[in-house]
Amino acid sequence: MARIRVLADELTDQLDSPTLVEGLPGVGLVGKIAADHLVEEFDMTHYGDAFCDGIPEVAVYQKGDSELHPPVRLYADAEHDLLVLQSDTPIRPEAATELATCLGPWFDELDILPIFLSGIARERSENTPKLYGIGTGDVLDRLEDAGIGRPTETGLVSGPTGALLSNSVAVGRPALGLVVESDPQFPDPEAARIIIKNGLEPLVGFEVPVDDLVDRMSEIRQAKEQLAQRMQQSDEESTQARPIGMYQ
Repeated sequence: MARIRVLADELTDQLDSPTLVEGLPGVGLVGKIAADHLVEEFDMTHYGDAFCDGIPEVAVYQKGDSELHPPVRLYADAEHDLLVLQSDTPIRPEAATELATCLGPWFDELDILPIFLSGIARERSENTPKLYGIGTGDVLDRLEDAGIGRPTETGLVSGPTGALLSNSVAVGRPALGLVVESDPQFPDPEAARIIIKNGLEPLVGFEVPVDDLVDRMSEIRQAKEQLAQRMQQSDEESTQARPIGMYQ
């Protein structure tokens, strides 16, 4: 049965209209890298698990820890009113629709503002990845207040993050999205750094140290490479933003 299993209920009363950062795997693994970094940097508490229709029925274990966990988990930091949705496995777009339905009542109950993260595949040299913001509802002015630019082309967000954003539009739930230029083939810690510093930081209003993310860039690339290869080999469409052109 679809449900959110809360493990740290004592944190629920400490959260006040929290912000949730979504980190499902997608192009460049930007959301995944950013979400993992937030969980590690703020030593976030394992708040809950998502048992929703369509999520792969696998059990996850971590290096140096024998305890098993479901692949989609929620982490909380009451001090910063922050939640992170973390996934260790790709989510099929049709499963993401079920995930959105599963998470929706919980979003509303805690008055959560979700921020969805996506990469847009771009070949680039040494240029800083460009970032822009999208969203729905009465929170769009927060993008302008944070100095986050608007899209410079017509496009769409597909895959599981696209399904979650589509659900927000359909039910009228306020939501924000951050889209950053990302390596189309390999994990992209630099794009994740940009989305944290130039996107998440001004939106949430507190500093997120990223020195460790930069220093460990090669290590992170190597660690996430296997997941990126699995996603490329999969027939399922992964999260990504892409231009669609005026006449497509």
